[in-house]
Amino acid sequence: MSLKVNEIYHSIQGESSYAGLPCVFVRLTGCNLRCVWCDTEYAFYEGDWKSLDQIVAEVAQFGCNWVELTGGEPLLQKESFALVDKLIEAGFTVLIETSGSISLEKLNPAAIKIMDIKCPGSGMAHKNHWPNIDCLTPKDEVKFVLADRADYDWAVNVIHKYKLDKKVTVLFSTVFDKLEPVKVVDWILQDKLPVRFQLQMHKYIWHPETRGV
Repeated sequence: MSLKVNEIYHSIQGESSYAGLPCVFVRLTGCNLRCVWCDTEYAFYEGDWKSLDQIVAEVAQFGCNWVELTGGEPLLQKESFALVDKLIEAGFTVLIETSGSISLEKLNPAAIKIMDIKCPGSGMAHKNHWPNIDCLTPKDEVKFVLADRADYDWAVNVIHKYKLDKKVTVLFSTVFDKLEPVKVVDWILQDKLPVRFQLQMHKYIWHPETRGV
């Protein structure tokens, strides 16, 4: 059993409520979406095949308990579910950064899900797999990446419709260099919206196009 892996590296969490924590990232190859603002297009096709045991051993070399599976879309390769199981069995705390377009029903419940809900500005809102909301637990997080005010208003409606703030931590972030963060912060404060605003920390520490960070 193997997976096509784009890169494995040790860095800090750049997003989510875990931002700033050291973490090992396993970036898997492939994505079923094509968001217009995607910043990891290199992960669509590039990668090497590795067995699940190879991946776990490589992760263990960093001596870090936190591991995130990301992409692309990490759940696109069906074997990724087995990788999550192996990592959890090995004692790692596992985060899954997923687009929300693939069912989470079979995912190990011990994994922490950080799920995107794609806004219209991404061009992929029609790909949201809405039943995934029922798979979320209080330890999980939902992320909206906003390209403009229309995305913000759409996200607010989704939060209210599904009562997301009662279920999970809700994250708002902006498309880098497209929507000014201060605008979104102003909107959140004006609306007293129960969300956590975030920036992509790694893009401020390193050059935005730097890989392996």
